[in-house]
Amino acid sequence: MCGVTDLRAYLRSLDVKTLAELLTEQAERDPELRERLLRRAGEPGGELAEVRDLLDGPATARAGAAQEGFDEAAKIGAVLDTLQRLLDSGTRADLAPLARRAVDRITGAVRRRENPSGAMGAELRRAVRLYARACAAHPPRPEELARWIIDREFDGPGGPETDLAEFASALGEDGLEKIKSTVDEVLAEAGPDEARRRTAERLAEQLAEISGDVDALLEILSRRLPRQEVSLKIVRVLRAAGRTTEAVAYAARALNGDSRPVPAPAKTRPEAPARVSAEPEPESPIALLTRRAPEDATAADELVRALLADERPDEAWEAAQRYACSPAVRLELAGLREAEHPADAIAVYRTHIDSLIGQKGAGQYEQAAQMLRKVRTLHRKAGTPEEFAEYLAGLVTAHKRKVRLLDEIRRARIALPRTRS
Repeated sequence: MCGVTDLRAYLRSLDVKTLAELLTEQAERDPELRERLLRRAGEPGGELAEVRDLLDGPATARAGAAQEGFDEAAKIGAVLDTLQRLLDSGTRADLAPLARRAVDRITGAVRRRENPSGAMGAELRRAVRLYARACAAHPPRPEELARWIIDREFDGPGGPETDLAEFASALGEDGLEKIKSTVDEVLAEAGPDEARRRTAERLAEQLAEISGDVDALLEILSRRLPRQEVSLKIVRVLRAAGRTTEAVAYAARALNGDSRPVPAPAKTRPEAPARVSAEPEPESPIALLTRRAPEDATAADELVRALLADERPDEAWEAAQRYACSPAVRLELAGLREAEHPADAIAVYRTHIDSLIGQKGAGQYEQAAQMLRKVRTLHRKAGTPEEFAEYLAGLVTAHKRKVRLLDEIRRARIALPRTRS
């Protein structure tokens, strides 16, 4: 065992070019190794075969040790990394069945409470998004997909909420109608439990947005008042529908603390153009929050969320950099930004890792190690893997006496560099 450990340490010390030459030489002498390497390099057959092998492997037993939980998380992470890479490359392969199997497997792990440091919860959110992308490329039968969503939302063990807009193209009219029928049935029940009702109301809101039924959407939103983010969404919906006068009037009322439901519009005649000269347009909620943000951290958080609700993510990111937003809001933004701007997300995640390590708790060390895996992936996506290596080396050197932290990093399948004296 000691010899294997020494060999691994030696191989990790080699530069990429030297290691590639050694591996190539061995592959020339070993046909089986050569075939395995060729399969891994193939697109996409070899990678799909490996994904199937991982998903066909046994799941962690309920009584398994914590290490086994991390093993399962690492295995699922490898599956999702491969699926995401293939989808990003525009593969023609139908990945929907494998992506759905990944979602179901993670769901089973969450149900069995095999969720070290929340790792499985984060991977479940990613798996559902990847399944939606795979379904958009190769739609399954609409009724089957609709039934899967319904069962997951109303009878599942909990987890990330489904965004119907991501599945809309695959569901089509038939699939969306099936979901709407179930939602209507739940809302019509004499006494549905609170959780089922909240789920049905959320899905009803999404269905109204997808269908473009503005009046139905406003009616649903009005039932969720008074909440500032709901008022902002009502203004945005009215403006998007071209009902500018109603939007301005409602914004003025909301700023004065009056968030009563929006009255039903008159359908007998079209809305008359607003008379700009009649009265000045009141200050918008976003403008009001922008004024307050420099001196009020709560207003800064609300401003970022308002900009996100108004579909202005770049402005939300700029506001978070300018004002003293909470760490939770910064993490939320980083999660939304990491796909297209990995470097921005990396900076936020590094700060979060430092905060977790500074708390010196076993659970925080586990979370920091899982976040390191995400940072490594983002560095690869950004084309800066060498920066991650330097960052990791510095982090390990700074915390080389924190044995528990280093153990968690190893469990997260991150190879530790040699520490500097």
